[in-house]
Formats: sequence, structure tokens, C-alpha cells
Amino acid sequence: MRFFIVLFFILFTLFSCKEAPRQFIDVSKVSVNFSLERYDVDFYNSTKEQLPSLKKKYPFLFPKSFSDSIAIAQMNDKDAQDLYKETQQIYKNFSTSEAQLTRLFKYLKYYNPKFNSPNIITMLSDIDYNSRVIYADSLLFISLDVYLGKEHPFYADYPTYIKENNTKERIVVDVANAIIEKQVSSFSNRSFIGKMIYEGKKMYLLDRYLPRISDELKIGYSKEKMDWVKTNEEGVWKYFIEKKILFSTDTNLNKRFLNNAPFSKFYLQDDNLSPGRVGVWLGWQIVRSFMQNNDVSLPELLRIDSEYLLKKSKYKPKK
Repeated sequence: MRFFIVLFFILFTLFSCKEAPRQFIDVSKVSVNFSLERYDVDFYNSTKEQLPSLKKKYPFLFPKSFSDSIAIAQMNDKDAQDLYKETQQIYKNFSTSEAQLTRLFKYLKYYNPKFNSPNIITMLSDIDYNSRVIYADSLLFISLDVYLGKEHPFYADYPTYIKENNTKERIVVDVANAIIEKQVSSFSNRSFIGKMIYEGKKMYLLDRYLPRISDELKIGYSKEKMDWVKTNEEGVWKYFIEKKILFSTDTNLNKRFLNNAPFSKFYLQDDNLSPGRVGVWLGWQIVRSFMQNNDVSLPELLRIDSEYLLKKSKYKPKK
């Protein structure tokens, strides 16, 4: 009996790894150094008289086109102050997110020894969800007002698929994605499968850099949307094959299956049940399958041709 119990747990572990491979590397001894500056706090607690010292501390946030009068008006703007106060309700203490970002930087350093952790600056962007995180090599800007929680009344008029990612837990994912965008060079293969695998490689880097983060959070799906792609994985793959989409260079496929959207567009009656970016999700599964079946380093993975990767992946959609 004991033998079968042990065997059960071994098989359970193996199948769990196949479903969502996680690389729990010990990074406790990896050293990273970065500063954390709360520009949002400094700015909205400053007065007209303190503006010169503020500009001296953050010169890169005060270009010549940004006049003192504009800055002072923003400091005293009631709506801006209300947004700041609401943000402080959640982010007066930033230690939890800072710990997550520290762990992320350690994984980045482990896999990329030349990686230098950027200095972090928190700010407000008037809820500009298209500029949640800006990574500029030595600096990383995080707009905290985009992460107040998906049910927050400030987001009442926002589409559900946008609000789904307006959470505190999403900060570290968006930071990782911003850094990954700089690590993964542009690609020359313009086919749909080439784009799928290109996006899949970036998602696989999230697997390595954020092993503690759930798949739902990494790709930005609700539980219902994640259940849909898992249930319909085989059907989506068959659709791409039957419609001869995989090797198409039609750029309209980007909007239908790769870009952020409320749902993917198969032109079927129940499209609204699907999540957006199903091509990204499927490319992710192909890359995962490739890495499970081939002994390849991360730098090598990023250089591998998409059609070769697909062939060697031995990918079979789950039924």
C-alpha cells in the first residue's frame, strides 16, 4: 500500500509539472541593489515653495516643456489629490510589492548575470492603463493608480478585460513583461505561427522569472477565461489548422488572436465566451512543450526559429 501511495505522489508531481512547469531556483544568495522613490508621495505633499527641491530630486520628470505653473496646478487639483489619497489607502506601505519585485530582480539576475536592477519610482498617471509600467534601463516607473483593484469605482466605465488586471498582484507581472520586452529582440518571421511562438517565448520567460505566480495572473485571464482555453485547446488548434491560419501573414489575425481584447474572434456565435489573446496562450503551450522535450538554455530558446521550434516541440493539444 505504501508503495502505491508513493507512486501516486510521484505521478501527480510529474503531471503537475507538465501542466505548468515551475523552476523554483534558490535565489536567496543572489544580490541585487536598487532604490525605491515615492514620487507620488513627494509630489502631492509638496508646496509651491518646495517645487525647486522636487525638481532637483526628479529632474527627469520635469522637462523644459513642463512649466512650474502646470506642476503647481497639478499639485492643487482636487481630482488629482483625491486620486492620490485613494491610492494611498492601498499603497501607503509598498513593502509587499517591493519584496515581490526584489525576488523578480533576483531571478532576472540569476538567469541574466549582466542584468542590473533598475531604480523604482512610483507615480500616478491619471489611470493611464496603457502606460502601467515604463522601463528605461536604469529606471522603472510604476503608475500605482492603475492597480487599485478590479472592483474599484474609479474603473466603473472600463472594459472588464482591462479591469481584470488592475490589481496589486499584477504589478510584478507588468514589471516583468516590461523588462522582457527589452530582452527579446524583434523577429523576422511574419507568419501567424511565428508571432504565436514569439509571444509564447515571452510568456515562458515569465514562467522562469515568476515561478510563484499563477498562469491566470501571468496571462491576465479570469478563472472562467482560463477554464475556457483549457477546455477548448484542441478545438482552437484544429480551427487554426483547418482555416489555414498558422502560416498566414494576414495582419488582421493580430487583432483577432494576439492583441489584448475582450475576446478572440473566430466569427462564431459564442466568441464572447473566449478570452482575448488565445494565440498567445497557445504559443505559450507550444514553447512549454518544446522546453520539456529539449535541453535548451533560455538564451538558446530566444534564438531558435519558430518553425523549427514547432517541429521539435512535439506539441499535442490537450483534449
